Amino acid sequence: MEAFASRDFRRFQLARVAAVLGYAAQSVAVAWQVYAITHRAIDLGYTGLVQFIPGLIFLLPAGHVADRFDRRQIILCCYAMQTVCTTALLLLAREGVRDVYSIYAVLFFLGTSRTFAGPATTALIPHLVPEEHFVNAVTWGATIFQFATIIGPALGGVLYSVPITQFVTDSKLQGAGIVYVFTLATMGWSLVLVGSMHVRSGRMEHRAMSLKVVLAGFQYMGRSPLLLGAASLDLFAVLLGGAVALTPIFANDILHTGPRGLGMLRAAPAAGAVAMSLLLARYPFRRHAGVRLFICVAIFGAATIVFGYSSSLTLSLVALFIAGAVDAISVIIRGSLLQLGTPPEMRGRVSAVNSLFIGASNELGEFESGLTAQWWGAVRATVYGGIGAMAVAGLWSVAFPSLRRADELTAEALRQEPVKE
Repeated sequence: MEAFASRDFRRFQLARVAAVLGYAAQSVAVAWQVYAITHRAIDLGYTGLVQFIPGLIFLLPAGHVADRFDRRQIILCCYAMQTVCTTALLLLAREGVRDVYSIYAVLFFLGTSRTFAGPATTALIPHLVPEEHFVNAVTWGATIFQFATIIGPALGGVLYSVPITQFVTDSKLQGAGIVYVFTLATMGWSLVLVGSMHVRSGRMEHRAMSLKVVLAGFQYMGRSPLLLGAASLDLFAVLLGGAVALTPIFANDILHTGPRGLGMLRAAPAAGAVAMSLLLARYPFRRHAGVRLFICVAIFGAATIVFGYSSSLTLSLVALFIAGAVDAISVIIRGSLLQLGTPPEMRGRVSAVNSLFIGASNELGEFESGLTAQWWGAVRATVYGGIGAMAVAGLWSVAFPSLRRADELTAEALRQEPVKE
């Protein structure tokens, strides 16, 4: 737990877990509220779409902003904007507004704030701990995020559905309203914690905004085989091997476990990620990062194949648990490569580009899974996806030898790899 020796790191992680808990709970309330108004599944999809669109529009400016201005101040502004958005959702719920387009408008601004917060958050972490503790910081950050991701939706569902009239005199705050009150409390706590941090990252990029400066993140990653290989490996492995989107089909038609089994299948990868993150926080690895990354992607693909063929709930849960565990290792390695292999003045823009890769793998991965399942059926689509992830691991190990040779996760070791001019 070396990273927690830093006061600012402790405060930042407490702020982050509160923010993620509040946002995850709020997402559940928004989904229930929208569906209660329209009773149309497509409208649930729109809640995700209107938050994804700002990422496409503002991703590059967000990276530039993270390098040009103090990253702590950016996070404070974004948290404040999210607080305003949650307040708007609370007012809409309290007034009984049944216009989903008003909710979508608020969600668009919420997605905008998260787009600007993402690169600043990622780029700030190296300022919070000594370099020798950075990998430990990434490990604990991944653990905390997974923990909040598991607890947040469950907490949102409980707050939404449990009768609490005895605690709340305003009946208009029942359901979604009380969840939004909870989210406001978590965001307020996050603002206090981030505001009390001592770190000041200052301005890293001193050039004025221009197309060349904004696109510098793409250009730098394109010239660095190490970073390009790591980001594209994640993109294609998750794009092909993501089986979580198809778990409702497996739970209902193959495993015959119903909603209870679906909940277990959804939780298994996150549980594996948390368990592995805690293990690595206690017993971190020091060498052979690149080889470990490729091995983990290959195991991820193999576990996906086992899940695809499984007709047993227990075996399916074990396969997804293993997939989540090895994915946690790859997340830690890729996060360390990204931050330690990038100069401080470029971290915001490179982080923004990496966010695009991650967003594309997650969003397009769900679409790819649904499309191939429509063509071939869920089992074959999952098995072929696992085979594809294993093939990507093999091909990328040949195509990106610098990534395969990556050894120690330190800035000195990672920046020895020359960047193409």
